[in-house]
Amino acid sequence: MLIKTKKSWQLSEAQVTDETVFRQRRTLLRQMGFLGMGGLLASHAQAGVLDWFGNDKNSGSGAKLQRELEFAKATSTQQTLTSEAKVTSYNNFYEFGLGKNDPRENAAGFRVDPWQLQLDGLVDQQQTLGYEDLFGFDLEERIYRLRCVEAWSMVIPWVGFPLADILKRAGVNSSAKYIAFETLFDPKQMPGQRSRLGGGIRYPYVEGLRMDEAMHPLTFIAVGVYGKTLAPQNGAPVRLVVPWKYGFKSIKSITRIQAVDKQPPTTWNLAAANEYGFYANVNPEVDHPRWSQATERRITRGGLGSDERIATLPFNGYGEQVAGLYQGMDLQRFY
Repeated sequence: MLIKTKKSWQLSEAQVTDETVFRQRRTLLRQMGFLGMGGLLASHAQAGVLDWFGNDKNSGSGAKLQRELEFAKATSTQQTLTSEAKVTSYNNFYEFGLGKNDPRENAAGFRVDPWQLQLDGLVDQQQTLGYEDLFGFDLEERIYRLRCVEAWSMVIPWVGFPLADILKRAGVNSSAKYIAFETLFDPKQMPGQRSRLGGGIRYPYVEGLRMDEAMHPLTFIAVGVYGKTLAPQNGAPVRLVVPWKYGFKSIKSITRIQAVDKQPPTTWNLAAANEYGFYANVNPEVDHPRWSQATERRITRGGLGSDERIATLPFNGYGEQVAGLYQGMDLQRFY
């Protein structure tokens, strides 16, 4: 008998939400069958289901069906998924407005195809990925906690692949120490970019990770959520997800990934360095200058009485996996 050893950060479906609800969702996706790339592309960021359960069309094998899903570790025995309605309606994406509902309303006509994601800098082979290419990686579903710096949080089932996969494809040089990211700059489609008053930040939005952070297996490139391609307000068609850092590090609608040898500028650090550090690791012992980070409001269904106030965990609960990256660092200074 083959016994699979569960990774320390995996979370079973039964531990995430009501078992019957999640099983019904996954069963429905299986019944819909593999839509194929044509169906997926036609859906764009509306309601295209990503069937990452089916056979690998390239190899002709059933590898994807057999592959163990990678899930995020949870410290409690019961985590409730944030409802899809909340995940797609309660968003920070200042390119589409400052209010939580603005991104959904103002991004309704956002075009994601054609798309170009440029990989360059200190790499062996510069690459340009089109919209179709974003779905050519070995996709998997991961359930991660998302902790916003504003002290609210969600539990979200993303679909995508490790960032390391795309970096290995480009062949990052040993001289590269950081990975820099850039969001699409398109003021015609993104009304928040038309004015410097849009959140008090400069555009295009930029972010960065240290190389060991970028290559860490938990660092994820998402192309879907809740089994569907990303909605524009969630960062369509491709975004970063770094679950142990505050949400603003998980840059959306990425058009450039660049390997560099110096620490890159990051949008919120440029806007207010005393409030938003380069690392932005979730740390309940380091308060924001204007509010405490010791607790957070966990958003589930979002209705009256459904949210709860819970304690914030160091590194958002992923300390066992990532704390070693910062060994010897003063986390009060390198916030």
